Amino acid sequence: MSMKILIIHASAGAGHTKAAEALFQGIKKRLHAQFLEAPPGAQRTPLDFEVRLIDALDYTSPLYKAFYQKSYALMVTKCPAVWGFFFNLADLKILRGFVKVFRRCFNGLNTHRFLRYLKNGNFDYVISTHFFPNEVLAHLKREKIISSRIICVITDFGVHSIWVEEAIERYAVACEITQKMLRKLGVPGEKIVVTGIPTSEKFSQKRDKVALRRKLGLREDLFTVLVATGSFGLGPIEKIASALKDFQVIVVCGHNRKLFERLAQRRAPTLQVYGLVRNMDELMAVSDAMLTKAGGLSISEALINRLPLIFFNPIPGQETGNIRVLKEYGIGLSDCTIPQMVEALQALRSSTDSLCLAQEKTQILAKPQAASDIIALIL
Repeated sequence: MSMKILIIHASAGAGHTKAAEALFQGIKKRLHAQFLEAPPGAQRTPLDFEVRLIDALDYTSPLYKAFYQKSYALMVTKCPAVWGFFFNLADLKILRGFVKVFRRCFNGLNTHRFLRYLKNGNFDYVISTHFFPNEVLAHLKREKIISSRIICVITDFGVHSIWVEEAIERYAVACEITQKMLRKLGVPGEKIVVTGIPTSEKFSQKRDKVALRRKLGLREDLFTVLVATGSFGLGPIEKIASALKDFQVIVVCGHNRKLFERLAQRRAPTLQVYGLVRNMDELMAVSDAMLTKAGGLSISEALINRLPLIFFNPIPGQETGNIRVLKEYGIGLSDCTIPQMVEALQALRSSTDSLCLAQEKTQILAKPQAASDIIALIL
């Protein structure tokens, strides 16, 4: 059997990309395993499967890509309230028709190369982890230009109407509440599968916490708090780090080089500071709790690692929506002052029962097999 699979993300926010990469690696691993496990004498033809991973914005004009990426970064870092206003405005039922027409016109002017790629690719399945390619794919499907089966992976716990397109065959969602939200937006229940948000399998690997702390130069006996600021390095990180002087603290600053340099100058023995990292799985594995922004991927990775969560500085719109959903499951604290964060962490540190209860709650939504469950919709 021959099958062509395309996985698409858009590089506006790291979570969409990480979800797509997890699926890409998962499919390659699954196909390789099937090839090796073929019975003796069977014809092994791994090239019958072709899997590609692309950034949809690479197939637009350079100007459009720069505008899409930089306008988002500018809005969420410099004027998040404005971003939140327009995010919520675009979700109003009365404006959804206008938003749909505007997006079709805007994307139609800027995605000619992307359209050609999809048309010429003749893919059997397309998996999208961002709403931008969803709109283009749905347009091509309506016009019968492509016949690909489209699977949309929603990378937040809440859901905005901008994700919804009638031509999409399946939606893979984080949890039952996300499913209910989609149903309210008119998506038939048979199109929705609760899989969780796909994460790299390295986040679910069993690890020796003590040995890993030694490897990273951390004290083995101290309650350790991971402060992850997202790729933009937003929030009152320096004040939080100062307030957590009684804890072992790991701060990941992302792209915020100035924040990294200021914190690194402190040279505190119980403070480790990083910029962009490739070992977030290890940093989560050695931590006892996490202070973070409320991105869907970061939350999913932390839940797999049984980390109690305290949210700060969420982006209005998608991240505040994530927090609302998690509250329904009793997971995470939000709207805390810095002293309240410290108090909550002290309570977890001083009470084994409180810590165990918080860890147990994370498992309500932890979905380490999300990528495999989505891949199973195809293979």
